[in-house]
Amino acid sequence: MNPQPAAPTASSAAATSSTGNLRVAEFTALPSPEEILGELPLSDGAARTVARARDEVRAIMDGLDDRLLVIVGPCSIHDPEAGLDYARRLAGVARGHREDLLVVMRTYFEKPRTTVGWKGLINDPHLDGSHDIPGGLRTARRFLLDVLALGLPTATEFLEPISPQYTADAIVWGAIGARTTESQIHRQLVSGLSMPVGFKNGTDGGLGVAVDACGAAAAAQAFLGIDDAGRAALVETAGNPDTHLILRGGSAGPNYGAEHVAAASARMAGKGLNPRLIVDASHANSGKDHHRQAEVALEIGAELAAGAEAAGAVAGVMLESFLVGGAQPLDVAEFAAGRAQLVYGQSVTDKCMEWGVTEQVLDQLAGAVRARRVPKGHSSN
Repeated sequence: MNPQPAAPTASSAAATSSTGNLRVAEFTALPSPEEILGELPLSDGAARTVARARDEVRAIMDGLDDRLLVIVGPCSIHDPEAGLDYARRLAGVARGHREDLLVVMRTYFEKPRTTVGWKGLINDPHLDGSHDIPGGLRTARRFLLDVLALGLPTATEFLEPISPQYTADAIVWGAIGARTTESQIHRQLVSGLSMPVGFKNGTDGGLGVAVDACGAAAAAQAFLGIDDAGRAALVETAGNPDTHLILRGGSAGPNYGAEHVAAASARMAGKGLNPRLIVDASHANSGKDHHRQAEVALEIGAELAAGAEAAGAVAGVMLESFLVGGAQPLDVAEFAAGRAQLVYGQSVTDKCMEWGVTEQVLDQLAGAVRARRVPKGHSSN
């Protein structure tokens, strides 16, 4: 006869309960998405801006609108005041180029980290290591509403799988970064997002993970998530048909040249996916050199203006730009202690082009689009 297991004792129950969360210091409840959206609702005007701009992005990516999509702005938003200063300037330039460019502002609030460091405005809005995420969610959403009020569409990178419930209704275009393109969680997330989303090629420059990601995110998915009330939920999606590839270079070097664009476009087409793509002029395509970034953007513009065959697959470009060129270090501990000051309008993450250079680049990209419209052998005069 097999012996019956002994009934659990008080001491064994206590031992069982002490085996979980041993390295968790604290749990802090967050406000639910419906609470935050109730406090900071999307106005009817902002909703129209989002819906219209999403349709315009889709039309450009599908080749139905011959404008160039330009996703431009700070590497990350760390100072909402400086970010809005930039947005006001960009909104004016965007209106001036609206016949040739669809300008969408980078409003990036979450930063992936290879090791450690400041994780972005949502995670640490005070830049002091306090990780006031409730405050960060509110600050990020308020910033999005302020940018939309200028008539300027918004773009962001989706990193945390929960935060989109708080912000995604105010986002026109999304990106999945090179470090997370291979992640099943992010592919599932994108399958349920309401806007077009680009996947970046891997950090090694390989296209396979991004091509696979576009296909996976276009399919229906079922996964764990949260609902508007913040409760754990089974999320079932219909799939996102508006996925596309972003070329950002890799450890092997840049991949924005005509031969790279043609090969990437053909690979996507071979999988039955959108062959039109976006080129990131920053990151490995420019060696993270903000001066070189402007040169890369102008090289892409020259290919467009010349009517190069491969350039026909380029639907958009990404640019990192802020008020002041370059970047500055952010030591959270020093900043929290009041021993460090930050330069207004300069990036605390990747190096960005300065505003004056950005204006020049946008002018030349708009000119390239106009030149592309002129049939070969005909004068534009």
